[in-house]
Order: sequence, then structure tokens, then C-alpha cells
Amino acid sequence: MATSLAPSGDDKKIPQHIAIIMDGNGRWAQAQGKGRVAGHKAGVESVRAVVKGARKAGVKALTLFAFSSENWQRPEKEVSVLMDLFMFVLTKEVKRLHKNDIRFQVVGDLSRFSDKLQKSIKKSELLTQNNTGLVLSIAANYGGRWDIANAAKQLANQVQNNEISLDEINEDALHQHTCLADLPVLDLLIRTGGDYRISNFLLWQAAYAEFYFTQTLWPDFHEQEFEKAIDVFDQRERRFGKTGEQVKNS
Repeated sequence: MATSLAPSGDDKKIPQHIAIIMDGNGRWAQAQGKGRVAGHKAGVESVRAVVKGARKAGVKALTLFAFSSENWQRPEKEVSVLMDLFMFVLTKEVKRLHKNDIRFQVVGDLSRFSDKLQKSIKKSELLTQNNTGLVLSIAANYGGRWDIANAAKQLANQVQNNEISLDEINEDALHQHTCLADLPVLDLLIRTGGDYRISNFLLWQAAYAEFYFTQTLWPDFHEQEFEKAIDVFDQRERRFGKTGEQVKNS
């Protein structure tokens, strides 16, 4: 498997696709004696910071885990605030993204969202669809298992309709039906907040990604922390099944 890295001016390896599990909003707020929702609002500043950092570094795609398919189990008030924040981003922040040539998209099962929110998502995607800079993907009502199952369902439907044969189903065919198939291979997956798991996020895409876990809570994860993650990535030896000696010789 080929790597999708692009060197910067000093030959530093830059991950072309970075995904982030934005964890720790609630704990950040509670540590300050505030309600959990205050942490989600504070986290918007960190989103702005990492988008800026990604553009500056030359990253091609940034995928943020905003709302998992399991997050519906959270307190109703918290879910409501998250939906309101989502609407805010769609109505306010997307205009800023558009001015900066950023393509915006939302990936996941959007059917559970309100009609108003779905229309706003579509409007935002249409506004930025021809932008050629960074691709910012927001994973909402998303689950890695759902993504794989949904891709398998589409392939099964193609077989049933005699569009492809069973023998044509392989890893590449399934990949083409996953949510982020049009983006560079995932190079780096970051999780803030101190937990060491990927929580059903990008299970298919993370097969050969480098993982970076940090104790920093999401509202405190600003551009300097983002640069630190890229510095760590630069020091990783990515072998893709080869030996370290083979990688060095190549």
C-alpha cells in the first residue's frame, strides 16, 4: 500500500488526511464548575484552530467526529445543544469556510436529523462543493460499523441487480462505497481527552493510520497541540507490512 504523504519545505512528512475524535468537552466544563454543554460551545474554538492549522500545514482532508450513532443515548438537553451548535456551524461558520476555499461535507446516516437540519446540511455542501482547498468532513450520526455495513449493502444490491458479479467484490470495491472514498487515505487519527480507543470511528479507514492519543481535553486542543501531533507523526516509521530495513532502503 502506498503512502499518501507530501513533504513540506523542510521534508517534514505531512499527513494528507487527519481525523480527530474530539473528546473531553464535558469533563473540561465540569472541571470549571460549568454544565457539560459549555464544553461543547468552547470546543468550537478548537475546531477553528485545527482547521487553520490543517490549512497552514498543507493537509488535504480533515475529518472531525462530531456526533456518533451512540451519542443519542446522552441526556436530551445535551443532544439538543449539540444539534443547535450544528445549526450554528452550518449557518455561520460555513460562510467562513467558503471564503477560505474549503469544501465542507457531512458524513453519516443523516436520516435521523430534522428536515430543517438536513436541508441546511445540503445547502452548505452545495455552497462549497466546487472549492479546491482543504476538505472538511463532519461525521455526524456516524459509526464505523454502519459505514462498512452500508457499503456491503450497496454491493449486495448491485449483485442483485446484475450490475456486478460476486467475484468482483473485493476490498477496493467495498472501499468505493464507504463515506470517505473520494479522500486521501487516512494517515493520522487523533483522539483528545485521555482515552485510548477509537469508539467505532472510521474502522475501515484506520487500517494503516497512525494513532495519536493525548490527555489534552478538546477545548484546550489548539493550533500548537495540533502541530505537536504532526511532529509526532513525522517521527513515525510507516512500514505497511514491510520491514524497517526495506522502508529505509526505499
